[in-house]
Amino acid sequence: MAVSYLLVFIQFACLGYLLQSGPILVDDPFGAIAQFVGIFLGLWAIYAMRRSRPNITPEVSSKAVLITDGPYQYIRHPMYTALLITTLPMLIEHYTPQRLFTWVVLVVDLLLKLHREEKLLAAHFPDYAEYQAISRKLIPFVY
Repeated sequence: MAVSYLLVFIQFACLGYLLQSGPILVDDPFGAIAQFVGIFLGLWAIYAMRRSRPNITPEVSSKAVLITDGPYQYIRHPMYTALLITTLPMLIEHYTPQRLFTWVVLVVDLLLKLHREEKLLAAHFPDYAEYQAISRKLIPFVY
């Protein structure tokens, strides 16, 4: 459990740094569209999770329900995808080496968190392996 809290702490520390070290909304039209898509995806994922017991850590609540509709029919971790899609334009438009380092740490952290969460979900839900076979982790039809 301590590892899970560390992963969440790193995630929020990276996000906090990215949010405070430059403008949140970008001026570039393509970046703004990407941010809109990321925010929409995140809200859609939150809406889809309303029937379950979402947890900020990778641990699975005993009352959790496996959600496989909404964005979850395409990707298993749409909230992580949404976070990366939303923050990447912030990095690109207001690039600094520190922001790049922070974004890379965020990506690595989310991949580690995702890996841990996948193991816990597979142990909790007997049909999770079947769900893994028909969906992708972060990028629809790719990864």
